Amino acid sequence: MYLRFAMIACLFAAPLSAEEIWVTNEKDDTVSVIDVASLEVIRTIATGERPRGITFSHDYSRVYICASDSDTVQVMDPNTGEILHDLPSGEDPEQFVLHPDDRHLYIANEDDAITTVVDVVDRRVVAQIDVGIEPEGMAVSPDGKIAITTSETTNMAHWIDTETQSLFANTLVDSRPRHAEFTKEGTELWVSAEIGGTVSVFSVSDQAELAKMSFAITGIHEDRIQPVGFEFTEDEKTAFVALGPANHLAVVNAQTYEVEDYILVGRRVWHMAFNSDKSLLFTTNGVSGDVTVVDVAKRKAIKTIKVGRFPWGAALRP
Repeated sequence: MYLRFAMIACLFAAPLSAEEIWVTNEKDDTVSVIDVASLEVIRTIATGERPRGITFSHDYSRVYICASDSDTVQVMDPNTGEILHDLPSGEDPEQFVLHPDDRHLYIANEDDAITTVVDVVDRRVVAQIDVGIEPEGMAVSPDGKIAITTSETTNMAHWIDTETQSLFANTLVDSRPRHAEFTKEGTELWVSAEIGGTVSVFSVSDQAELAKMSFAITGIHEDRIQPVGFEFTEDEKTAFVALGPANHLAVVNAQTYEVEDYILVGRRVWHMAFNSDKSLLFTTNGVSGDVTVVDVAKRKAIKTIKVGRFPWGAALRP
């Protein structure tokens, strides 16, 4: 009887779940797993060569990792850290996005100037779409009807009809576009341009440019202000934009497109991920090899967490 009550007590004492932020480390061929409650690294997991893009299946039972120099997308069991299998991905997969159907991955193949579409259930390539030179950024609309690839050298966002797996529009952006995101209502597409130093906003209905944001930080030369990743708050009233070697995030009013603030983080801030309630933002800082934790409400960095060498991608596991 005592043993039974002791077991029940242990069950209630243990947390039912623990939020984690998974961070890919380019130079170490690892993923660092950060516990959101303690803000500490609790696991380091080996991957293929040069892991960059990372995302979870919709039920969080699998994690997909772009092992760029291994020319594959790896599928991992997040509980055990075991690589379950590889997916055909084309050469040098860098970023990808999982379709709302939880079945199709859209992968940017930087060396081949193509976007590869992979069925993760059948583990086969279902389409390869010619895009511009050095594709990197990937996004998919909330309704799943449109996928976007950005090409760094062609300086375009390529609009893909996901039913026909073909391009239906190409939009010029500033130099070296890196990242793209749709707003959750699917009415706007945002694209960052690293060398151009801007973030452009497009109307999804007609691909017309609605706005273009640039950034200026006192004491930092404009050449070092290089927008890369960005994320929206839950209400989509605010966007946080990583400014690369400027070592800052820009805080942007996503309704007026005005910059409201800057937050100092680590060196060469690249990508980021929120925790579940979006009260904390975790940034990957490549050169300093760490993650900055930002209090979203206070717009202030509250902690630095050491991870592997050249952290690149980040994803939440609730």
